[in-house]
Amino acid sequence: MTTRVAAVDCGTNSIRLLVADIDPATGELTDLDRRMTIVRLGQGVDRTGRLAPEALERTFAACREYAEVIRGHGVTPDRTRFVATSASRDAENRDDFVRGVVDILGVEPEVITGDQEAAFSFTGATRELAGRDHLPKPYLVVDIGGGSTEFVVGEDAVRAARSVDIGCVRLTERHLLRDGRIADPPAPGQVAAMKADIEAALDLAEKTVPLAEARTLVGLAGSVTTVAGIALDLPEYDSSAIHHSRITVEQVAGITERLLAATHDERAAIPVMHPGRVDVIGAGSLILLTIMERTGAREVVVSEHDILDGIAHSCAAR
Repeated sequence: MTTRVAAVDCGTNSIRLLVADIDPATGELTDLDRRMTIVRLGQGVDRTGRLAPEALERTFAACREYAEVIRGHGVTPDRTRFVATSASRDAENRDDFVRGVVDILGVEPEVITGDQEAAFSFTGATRELAGRDHLPKPYLVVDIGGGSTEFVVGEDAVRAARSVDIGCVRLTERHLLRDGRIADPPAPGQVAAMKADIEAALDLAEKTVPLAEARTLVGLAGSVTTVAGIALDLPEYDSSAIHHSRITVEQVAGITERLLAATHDERAAIPVMHPGRVDVIGAGSLILLTIMERTGAREVVVSEHDILDGIAHSCAAR
């Protein structure tokens, strides 16, 4: 007997929905609907400390669409979970966000801690890797978001986790935004400043998470999956081809160099590129490359299953 659940993950750059049937005995998850909308909820948060009105409205519009999908699949509120991450965790006016979500979806968003976020990501990414002997443990799961990046080391469960405030949107706004425009392409000094921020964040993460102990690097979220799609030279975004692909550090280095040297139009013309990632993918790929260089990882195993799947599993376990 399966349990039907709905999981919403609202991050700094995107909001995502998963409606799925889960077998409580085996943990097998079957997608019924999986979708993503770029809403840029974290627009300007690093600078102002507040969620912008237009960012809230974009997010609420996506919530209204998701509410229809959830009702259409007959998922009850007690099997629906809405998790909000970095941007809403930091914002002074997050109560406005909470009220809007409750009015639309009938469930209260849970503004989770970085450690909780990391645990959900680990469960979602590694649940189906168990028993794959060719992927040695411990795993290092890295979830590169818009406002933060989560690092989790573990075997069958989380052993250590840390969330640090580097993400593709946060770094882009901090280092590449001038007078309301994105540097296109960024100057070498701007890239160096981003790299220094990433290195400092890795120093912080290493105080909690033994990055060097990992035997398999698992990469999550849109920056990683986009880099994988480019490496695979896909004619369009193909989740099934990207899921569990293995991308070498040399490929990531070449793609990062290409993206940071490209113009907006050149990045937008890449077949797998989502329009909402065009301006932030350079920073996202640089985060991934710097992590691989720091840890000595020769490849990254790319997972399309992440925090969203972890949230869905938690719904079924309630």
